Amino acid sequence: MKILLINWQDIKNPFGGGAEVHAHEIMKRLFKKGHEVFQFSCKFDGCLDYEEIDGIKIFRKGLRNTFNFIVPYWYFKLFKKMNFDIIIDDINKIPFYTPLYVKEPILAISHHFFGKSIFRETNLFFGLYVLIAEYIVNYVYKNTNFAVVSESTLQEFKERHFNTSQFKIVYNAFDKENFPMKLTQKYEIPTITYFGRLKKYKSIDHLFYSFSNLLKIYPNAKLEIIGKGDYKENLENLAKNLNISKNVIFHGFVDDNKKIELLSKSWIVVNTSMKEGWGITNIEANACGTPVVSANVPGLRDSVKDGFSGYLYEYGNIKDLENKISILISNNELRNRLSKNSIEWANNFSWDSSAQILENFCLEIINKS
Repeated sequence: MKILLINWQDIKNPFGGGAEVHAHEIMKRLFKKGHEVFQFSCKFDGCLDYEEIDGIKIFRKGLRNTFNFIVPYWYFKLFKKMNFDIIIDDINKIPFYTPLYVKEPILAISHHFFGKSIFRETNLFFGLYVLIAEYIVNYVYKNTNFAVVSESTLQEFKERHFNTSQFKIVYNAFDKENFPMKLTQKYEIPTITYFGRLKKYKSIDHLFYSFSNLLKIYPNAKLEIIGKGDYKENLENLAKNLNISKNVIFHGFVDDNKKIELLSKSWIVVNTSMKEGWGITNIEANACGTPVVSANVPGLRDSVKDGFSGYLYEYGNIKDLENKISILISNNELRNRLSKNSIEWANNFSWDSSAQILENFCLEIINKS
């Protein structure tokens, strides 16, 4: 196949997240299978206009906040002439509405809809912009084939009255060879870790409030924050106001080796986000032998096997979050059992398997066209 992937950002973009990892890991495997893969994404500071990464030919044009407006122009100016077998439209925040102008077979990828949760992250104007853009998806993409990353996202489309017989679940995953997939030595003191981008909608402040209460019972406990983002200063100020700064460590961005070391030594990893497509960070923590306490919200509930690889808690319920963490801290036998279970659970997810599912789906779409 000759494939064009249209994604807001590519794997090198500093603003990239799970959606970019999902796309890149699958596309590089399709390249290794002999397919020709092109990608069209926005530019970022210091980037090249054209670059090949893991066999993927990446074209970069336009700015991050206006990229969706230039996609039709560059489709007609450049990509329409290149005779692609299939166009993959990776919907991440603002759709490209490719069914309105693309003539080749289309496969859309969706991680989740932001819905009203977008208002926790941005102002009213941009929130309404995203909300309206997502609403229009109901009509423009009504007859489009979709790959979604979780049962929760599939359910969202059912609620929007899509014909989900045209859908496949293509799970997020991880490179097992890069992770321990075994239990290693933990910190001697209770250590709770948040791992992910520092964004307002991730609701990391909920963890800070819970941790503040937990320190009354476990005064030597430590909270480690792995990741960067524009909400860091707010969290630093909150730590000061709660008088927990000496127990909180902000690591910022870390390389893969450091990430695995920190996740492996942690007792518990906590994910407080109000909504996700799935939850790669939960599985990566499990692959390091660490159970997860995660908000019971769309996407995240699919990446945690409640009571087996960790616990789900009621989103926004600080006391419930605090209790679930406390149960694991206080019960060594339980925590060790869930740590072992976590590795078993993580072993179910593979990029090779996800790439195979997407490859078969693309061929099916092409053959029907």
